[in-house]
Amino acid sequence: MSQSPFIPLPGYREYSEDEMARRAREFHLEMKRRRTVRDFSGRPVPRAIIDDCLRAATTAPSGANLQPWHFVVVGDAETKRRIRVAAEEEERHFYRHRAPREWLDALAPLGTDEHKPFLERAPWLIAIFAQKYGRLDDGRKVKHYYPVESVGLATGMLIAALHLAGLATLTHTPSPMKFLNEILGRPKDAERPFLLLVAGYPDDRAMVPDIGRKALGDVVTYV
Repeated sequence: MSQSPFIPLPGYREYSEDEMARRAREFHLEMKRRRTVRDFSGRPVPRAIIDDCLRAATTAPSGANLQPWHFVVVGDAETKRRIRVAAEEEERHFYRHRAPREWLDALAPLGTDEHKPFLERAPWLIAIFAQKYGRLDDGRKVKHYYPVESVGLATGMLIAALHLAGLATLTHTPSPMKFLNEILGRPKDAERPFLLLVAGYPDDRAMVPDIGRKALGDVVTYV
């Protein structure tokens, strides 16, 4: 079995502790400004910006470096309309029939319902798929290890990159999401929709829930 060659660690930069502290603090403050938005502007966003954010996402670590993700970027109005129609149908079933009362009570303060106009209004939708397996150049299947964890890491980096570029995002997960395979022509046997990421400028009148975050001591333990 061939092995990948090893090379000296490229690009690493060591900073002074003061510089490390400054960079960590500034990144925290920058990400603290990030909010999930449901009111999007229809203003166009250049594809080149989305491309660079996706390039950042694909630097994420992955199981055995198999990079088990695929991103479908949707800007076509008719395709966005079809996605909205299918997503709202699933959401109606969720809110009216599938969701337990406890779940609905948890969602109530956020003001969400089955209506998803942002799926048409925002300039870009990014459908993120987790690949169960890939194929070598000769057509042989290669099992992907930890695809969900790997795609989750890439998605987090994509959200951060879009925020740092000055865009707002919304993670949307209608359940089930198999309609995305059909609408976007992705193989159902090999890929599972992970989530639908909405990206664009926030509307000038965008409103967000008045919520906070748990304190560090509530979510972190040092041992």
